[in-house]
Amino acid sequence: MALPPPDPARLAAINSQHAFGLSEAELAEFLPAVTATLSATDRVEELYRASAPEAPERAWAEPADNPLGGWYVTTSVPGAADGPLAGRTVALKDNISLAGVPMTNGSATVEGFVPRRDATVATRLLAAGATITGKAVCEDLCFSGASFTSRPWPVRNPWDPSRAAGGSSSGSAALVGSGAVDLAVGGDQGGSIRIPSAFSGTVGHKPTHGLVPYTGAFPIEATIDHLGPITRTVSDAALMLGVLAGVDGLDARQPTSLEPVDYLAALGTSAAGLRVGIVTEGFGRPESDPGVDRTVREAIDTLRGAGLTAEEVSIPWHLDGMAVWNVIATEGAAYQMVAGNAYGMNYPGLYDPELIAHYARQRIERGAELSKTVKLVGLSGGYTFGHGGGSYYGMARNLAFDLRAAYDAALGSYDVLVMPTLPYTAPELIGLDADLDSYLPTALGMVGNCAPFDVTGHPAASVPAGLVDGLPAGLMIVGKRFDDATVLRVAHTFEQAVGGFPAPPALTTVGGQQ
Repeated sequence: MALPPPDPARLAAINSQHAFGLSEAELAEFLPAVTATLSATDRVEELYRASAPEAPERAWAEPADNPLGGWYVTTSVPGAADGPLAGRTVALKDNISLAGVPMTNGSATVEGFVPRRDATVATRLLAAGATITGKAVCEDLCFSGASFTSRPWPVRNPWDPSRAAGGSSSGSAALVGSGAVDLAVGGDQGGSIRIPSAFSGTVGHKPTHGLVPYTGAFPIEATIDHLGPITRTVSDAALMLGVLAGVDGLDARQPTSLEPVDYLAALGTSAAGLRVGIVTEGFGRPESDPGVDRTVREAIDTLRGAGLTAEEVSIPWHLDGMAVWNVIATEGAAYQMVAGNAYGMNYPGLYDPELIAHYARQRIERGAELSKTVKLVGLSGGYTFGHGGGSYYGMARNLAFDLRAAYDAALGSYDVLVMPTLPYTAPELIGLDADLDSYLPTALGMVGNCAPFDVTGHPAASVPAGLVDGLPAGLMIVGKRFDDATVLRVAHTFEQAVGGFPAPPALTTVGGQQ
C-alpha cells in the first residue's frame, strides 16, 4: 500500500537524528522533494507484490511427544522418491525457513511468522529425498551457547535432562542425540553447531564460510553466518554436507563458484600419515575442566594409534581471537540483526521482506521479552558503534585477516588442528530469572575455542571424544578453508578407531524411535 507522506514532525526527528542542522524553514522546503521520492518506493512495492510467492499449504502441529523440548513444531514434508537421503528424517533449526510452517527463531520478536519461501538448504534436502519432520527449537535469536533462553521452552540434554543441551542449535542436537530424528541442520555464528554437538554427544560440522548457502535462514552477521549438519555419525555428516554444499547464486557470502566434492567418498581415503597440530592455547584455559582436556588428549592418542602424527603447536592469536569475535558479534550483530532488522542493507543477496517487516514491528512491540544475551548485544554493540561510528568493527574485521593468517600458517605445517570443542561438559539448566552474573557465563562462557573459526571461516567439526563423569566431551578438528573433506576424514578415522559413538544410556527410545 502507498506510503503516507511524511509530516514536518517526522522530518524534524530525522533531521535531529542525523544532525543535519536544517532549520524549520529548510525542512519545509525539503518536504515536497522527500514526498516525491516515495513514488519509487510505491512502485517497487507494487512490482514486488506482483511476483512475490504465497506460502504453500503444509500441515504442521504442536509436538505431541517432546520429552527434551527439542521440537518447536512437527510436520511431514516428503522429499523426492529417491536420492542420497531417501528414507531419512531431518529437523531444521527454527531459524531456517520452511514455507508454510511457522518460524520463531526462538524469540517472541519473530513468533507468528510464516515464511513464503523454502531456504536453499530445505530445497536441497527435499530434492535429495529427505523428509523434513519438523522445526527444532533454538535459542532466542540464536545468541546463546546454553539451552535455556529459547522460546517457547528450554531444551534438555539427552544424556541428562537436568542439564543444558547446548546452543544455539539446541533442539537440533537434542533430537539427533536422542534418536528422535536421523539428521538435523544447525547454524553457527559463535559455535552454535559445535557447542550443542559437544554437550549432547553428536557430530557437528561447521563448514567453511560460504560453502553452504545461508539463503532463507535468519541472519545474525553476514561475515560469521554458517549452516551445517548435525548427525550421529561422521559418514552421515559427510553425506549431508554433499547435499547442502554448493553455490545457489542468491547468497553473497558464497564465492562465485565451487568445485563439487564427494565428501562421503573422501572418507574412503585413509587418514594415516596426516599431520595433526595440537593447539596449545586450546587447552588449560581458565574455564577448562582438566577432565575434558585429558579426554581430548586421549582422543589425540587414538589418532596417533590410527597412523596420524600429532605434535603441539602454539598459536598465540587463538587467545586474541575471542576479542576479535566479540566486537564483530556484538557491534556487527547490533547493527545488522537488531537495528537492521536481521538483514541490514548493502547486501547483494536474496532478502526476505516479509520477515523484515514482521520482525521490525515485533522487535519494538515485544523487545522487552528478548533474552539478556540479545540485550547485551544491543547495548554493547550500540554503545561502541555510537562512540566509534563503526570504526571498532572495522578494526576487528581488519584483524580477522591476521587471525586467519595465524591459523593458515599453522595449517601450512599440519593438515588439521585439534583442541577441545568446549572447555567443560554440559552445565545444569538455569532459569530465565537467573541473575546476570549467572545468566551470561552460562549462556556464553564456553565459546572460546569455537568462536574464532566463525571469524576466519575455517571448517571445524566436533566429534564425541569420550565421556567425562558420564557426560560427552568434544574433540574439535579444524582444517584449511574449503578442505572440509580432510576434516571429515580425520573425524571418521577417530570414529572408526573407537568403534563409533554411544547413544545416551537413559534414552534408548524417544517418541517410539530408536
